[in-house]
Amino acid sequence: MNARVLNAVTGRLSLRPPQAESLSRLARSLEMAPELLQHEKDLPAVLSSLKSLFPTLEDFERDFPSLCFALATGVGKTRLMGAFIAYLHLAHGINHFFVLAPNLTIYNKLIADFTPNTPKYVFKGIGDFAINAPRVITGDNYDQAGFDATRDIFAEIRVNIFNISKINSEVRGGKDPRIKRMKEVLGGSYFNYLANLPDLVLLMDESHRYRASAGVRSINELKPLFGLELTATPFVESTRGPAPFKNVVMDYPLAQAMEDGFVKEPAVVTQRNFDAKAHTPEELEKIKLEDGVRLHETTKVELLTYARENGVKAVKPFMLAIARDTAHAAQLLALLESDAFYEGRYRGKVIQVDSSRSGAEEEAMITRLLAVESVDEPTEIVIHVNMLKEGWDVTNLYTIVPLRAANARTLIEQSIGRGLRLPYGKRTGVAAVDRLNIVAHDKFQEIIDEANRGDSPIRLKQLILEAPSGDDKKVSVQVVSGAMSRLGLGATLTVAAQASSDDNPMGAGIRYASPVPLFTREPELQAVREVVGVIGKCEDLLPNSAALLKPEVQQKILLEVAERLKPVQSSWLAEEGFNLADVVAKTIEVVVQQTIDIPRITVVPNGEVATGFHPFKLDVAQLHLQPGEREIVGQMLRTNEQFTLAAEIGLVERRLEDYIVHALVDFDDIDYFTHADLLYDLAGQMVQHLSGYLSEAEVQSVLDRDRRLIAREIHAQMMAHFWEEATEYEVKVSRGFTELKACNYTAAAGRAAIAPGDYAAFIPSLGITAHYYRETVTETGRIKQMLFGGFERCLYPLQKFDSDTERRFAILLERDALKWFKPAKGQFQIYYKLGGEQSEYIPDFVAETETQILMVETKARGDIDSQEVQAKAAAAARWCQHASDHAAEMGAKPWAYLLLPHDEIVESKRLVDFQRFKLAQG
Repeated sequence: MNARVLNAVTGRLSLRPPQAESLSRLARSLEMAPELLQHEKDLPAVLSSLKSLFPTLEDFERDFPSLCFALATGVGKTRLMGAFIAYLHLAHGINHFFVLAPNLTIYNKLIADFTPNTPKYVFKGIGDFAINAPRVITGDNYDQAGFDATRDIFAEIRVNIFNISKINSEVRGGKDPRIKRMKEVLGGSYFNYLANLPDLVLLMDESHRYRASAGVRSINELKPLFGLELTATPFVESTRGPAPFKNVVMDYPLAQAMEDGFVKEPAVVTQRNFDAKAHTPEELEKIKLEDGVRLHETTKVELLTYARENGVKAVKPFMLAIARDTAHAAQLLALLESDAFYEGRYRGKVIQVDSSRSGAEEEAMITRLLAVESVDEPTEIVIHVNMLKEGWDVTNLYTIVPLRAANARTLIEQSIGRGLRLPYGKRTGVAAVDRLNIVAHDKFQEIIDEANRGDSPIRLKQLILEAPSGDDKKVSVQVVSGAMSRLGLGATLTVAAQASSDDNPMGAGIRYASPVPLFTREPELQAVREVVGVIGKCEDLLPNSAALLKPEVQQKILLEVAERLKPVQSSWLAEEGFNLADVVAKTIEVVVQQTIDIPRITVVPNGEVATGFHPFKLDVAQLHLQPGEREIVGQMLRTNEQFTLAAEIGLVERRLEDYIVHALVDFDDIDYFTHADLLYDLAGQMVQHLSGYLSEAEVQSVLDRDRRLIAREIHAQMMAHFWEEATEYEVKVSRGFTELKACNYTAAAGRAAIAPGDYAAFIPSLGITAHYYRETVTETGRIKQMLFGGFERCLYPLQKFDSDTERRFAILLERDALKWFKPAKGQFQIYYKLGGEQSEYIPDFVAETETQILMVETKARGDIDSQEVQAKAAAAARWCQHASDHAAEMGAKPWAYLLLPHDEIVESKRLVDFQRFKLAQG
């Protein structure tokens, strides 16, 4: 096995773990059975060798060696094909490949993906192919490609891509396919040319679709060196049920892909207490479509909010409705675009994709379908019957409404395949962004039961909708700071307080009408924008925001703003009441009043950095490995040979612990000489655990067979106890204060039902309802869906709370703090390490008092001592210490970090009473 090439291809193509493991298994196969690279081979002997390497391999099922790699949909089979070709060429000099596609869609997709300078080019990163890119020959151009059988064999890398469905149609009636027919210009048939190549390798995409077809039987006559099959479903459907493949050497099922986070999490959806029998089929259909659209719209906003918060490209989701037949599809199209369905709001946003179209209509349909991921394409709902199968790879399908009669298993397997791919290539941690919804009111329980069967390919999450209500529709709301709003640079959130009346003598108590903006005329607003821009440049130069009030600083700002506005200022001077100096002074005053000085702090290691792992007790509660019934003692996958344990490594390990330690030191972040004591301690704990229920011989068998599995488990636990420290750290403060970032929220749209006396009001400028922060929330589970306002001391006019504890703490801050706010993502850039991951920490609150600035986290008491909470707290406390050191130099207020248990937050307490929860800073 050429480890250098293997590692290079894996790294350059950024292969995911299951892809990398598949490539590694191919490499090990070639090392175990080098006859694979020769035409003359003893097929039974090769099979016997590989069966010792892969317990799941029973038979090649062909006249030549063929290995199947079963990878779940969405993991990346096309990229894996590219990795196979790159490795075989670079490690073994193979130049000729024959790729089979099951249908026209995948055929066209493969041609695109193997063509340089396309978005999903499979060889991107392989330097050898940047200069000499593989030549793509297709079933449409092979007879015009031109070749010389004596000259071109080793001249270039050739990837032949053919559509098996077309070949199948050509061999009907016992005829030869076109590829076999004589072409004078070629001096023979292209088929014979390929069959005579000394290094042809066959790759079969979605091989379950055509495994026993006449076309494949004809292709078998090519006599390739070997075949590589790729599929997500390694079985052939028959009247007796699914017949599993016998040549699987890599099985990475959908359930594992879900657990590892490579695909979306599917969820089956219904309404709470829904009785399908109480509705006619037509009513049920419409309800499911309406609920599908509700989910679609909610998801759309969740995706928009996520994109805003994280500075990534926005994703436009769409909904897929599965119809019974083409006539039904046409009926659905008419319904979805009619005024009876959400008042015709989806007219022009629905496409019907099936075989009923032809000519120009079909071309237009396909064009829209292929562009469905584009934010500029209006399509939001796709209706199809049976046309969207393998090869239609989209990442923005989030909602599926199956309206075709089928059993639960069929609904699961056929529905989710097209919607599993993740738009950002990985899970985001946001449930709505990572979830695929299947609306199946009438099949809800059946699907749940099927998903919970022992042989189910997935484990569905459950999502139950409440019945439709007025606050279903969601909008993405961006709330700028109070300073920007006060200056006229943000949305005006004016809400008139409800007056007393006979029906409501006390009034609603809403006191959060925003002040009228200081500046409303365009000349003034343009000047304010320039002042804010100049202040942004000053943040690096001034110790704090109060320095902006110094006359000399204001004079410099005035001069720079005047210089920026010089081209248009003369026309403004004639306007009554326009005074640039006054605009600058008032703008600075508002900014200073509405600012808590947050320095920009970075901590850089200075000198040698030391790392290690703290000793700990292994968690082995869920680990109960058993010796296998089949004899596998002594088989090491790395050697590609089957030996006894002693023969494999030359000697029997002196201690059982050595099996684990030798596997652990293969990890890049574990150094044997530094960590030997800890490694043997952990290995000893594992051996002791295994010895508690196995004999010594069985322990040895398990350690030999599963040493890498055990090592991975131990390493994962070690990362939770990882530490890193430098001989010293250099703290750099790059800014004395920073502008408050805008907050992005998802909120219920429309005017909620507000009863007389309710502490809530509708905000026309945003189209949402805001609640008074003192309003008692009876349904605390809905608090994350609500926006609150009415603040007098908050630096934002609206805030969102994750819990009622946070809302109650805001009441205390309104009473005892000078200023406060809930930080947006990226405001502080505090990072904490948990295991091998480094994540951003966003504290719950920041508040300024007469004597100090507080960073506050509120947590359920039971979570206070959790590893994650403590890691966040330690990082925040260190940040506060550095901020306090900087403040001491500037004569400013010190910082403190408070970690508060939820049951301590009651209105009878003052802010000063929480000082006992201050964390030691260091």
